[in-house]
Amino acid sequence: MLKRILVGLVRSHEQTGEKAKDPALKTKYYKMSRDKLWDEVIHLLNKTQGYKILHEVKSVGEIVVEKKTVSGRRQDITLTLYGINPLKSAIDIYSASRGSLGDLGSNYRTILEIYKLLDAKLELSKIT
Repeated sequence: MLKRILVGLVRSHEQTGEKAKDPALKTKYYKMSRDKLWDEVIHLLNKTQGYKILHEVKSVGEIVVEKKTVSGRRQDITLTLYGINPLKSAIDIYSASRGSLGDLGSNYRTILEIYKLLDAKLELSKIT
């Protein structure tokens, strides 16, 4: 966690992906269609305090969300949903803080929080 804070002194964004070095930032896969995953993610974000959906484009699988941090800064979070096949989907997250200073690891923690919420809600559909 200290490493994340030190990196966050200068960096104000974080993202997940297939080639992420940190296992916690790897792309997440679920056993469900992209449309079903979309509905679950939208429902989860709408009921989770602190997250506000700003923009959604279902045709390309992109949801843009805003989160206000404890320090009062705002984070812009983009969730991208991919349909792998009719019964398998994936989700990646990009989170960036507004402003010029680092985020002290808050974007990293936000991504982990969203993944944790999704994993709890979709536990039976999660592919490890």
